[in-house]
Amino acid sequence: MDGNVFSTTIARPGRPSDGVSQAFRDEVDCFLASALNEDLRRAGRETTGLKSSREAAKAWHDKLYRRGWAAPSWPVEHGGAGWSPDEQRYFEMVCAEQDAPVVHSSGIRTIGPLIMAMGREDQKRCYLPAILSGDHEWCQGYSEPQAGSDLTALHLHAELRGDDFILNGSKIWTSFADQATHMFLLARSEPGSTGKDGLVFLLVEMDQPGIEVCPIRFIDGECETNQVFFTNVRTPATERIGEIGDGWAAARALMTIARSNNTPPGLIRRALRAAKSATAGVEEEAVSRRLADLEIRLDTFEALSARKTSQSPGAVDHLTASMLKVLATELQQAINETAISGQVEQELALARYLANRAATIYSGTSEVHRNTMARLIGC
Repeated sequence: MDGNVFSTTIARPGRPSDGVSQAFRDEVDCFLASALNEDLRRAGRETTGLKSSREAAKAWHDKLYRRGWAAPSWPVEHGGAGWSPDEQRYFEMVCAEQDAPVVHSSGIRTIGPLIMAMGREDQKRCYLPAILSGDHEWCQGYSEPQAGSDLTALHLHAELRGDDFILNGSKIWTSFADQATHMFLLARSEPGSTGKDGLVFLLVEMDQPGIEVCPIRFIDGECETNQVFFTNVRTPATERIGEIGDGWAAARALMTIARSNNTPPGLIRRALRAAKSATAGVEEEAVSRRLADLEIRLDTFEALSARKTSQSPGAVDHLTASMLKVLATELQQAINETAISGQVEQELALARYLANRAATIYSGTSEVHRNTMARLIGC
């Protein structure tokens, strides 16, 4: 970590930022003031899991799509806003400040950028517009019951028969599979292969015979995740990213994208504001000190995240992705834990605390990421 890591200016509501013009700030502020109604703001405030209620998330996505802002980080040639990193951060922070619903689209956040980077031209034409419009909702088929954080231990079998793969097996902890129209998944295409060899990265339509989605109820009472069973599910061999047998390359690229942005600073800033509100009536010095420490940690994380987003998407390496994932999820858990010591908004604070316990497990456990970081820096 070099000595300039904290020198990046962080864009927050009300704070000037290099690279963000006053005209841009006014445009964003004006749009949010007119597009956000009280129902949408309430949905944003009451979000406890990965995203707001399905109805609110869709309504907000539709408004952003019509404005051309559904994908702030995507280049203009693919239908994105084409904003600079500073502009993206400003928009994210103002949305958090104004309680906009949390959309959390896997299509926009992960598979869309992967298709841009590694997909064929026909795949870009087919999938990217549908992701932007919201016609396609994607889920990620990585984890399996026996694999845990060891993605290379997967067993979902993809047998090539003619022009199609036939899928048999299951995926688990699949977020929002019950709402998805498509799944991107990693499967074993070569019988007898082990580890990273003999894999294929496939794009699969969810609405077809042989796919069964079974919700998993978490400790907070919600069913954001699911187990998905595949029984002789047919998908075209052309619907893959990369070559047959070399699916690990696409999977690894997507994991780097996902781990570096699955808990963005704006989401944590929302959590801290909620914690301050929940503990407003607590007159214990320990709570005040804890909140101050959490704010310092969040400022630090925002600086690190800003440094990452100032690079091109392909420049975010595996060390940075793992570091950001660990810092973000553990910080959010610490904030949620502080919030439940408050005297107001206890129901929401407890729901957030319970929902967020899985954050240091999904996308790889903190222990796995610490091992990865140690290996990459040569410890």
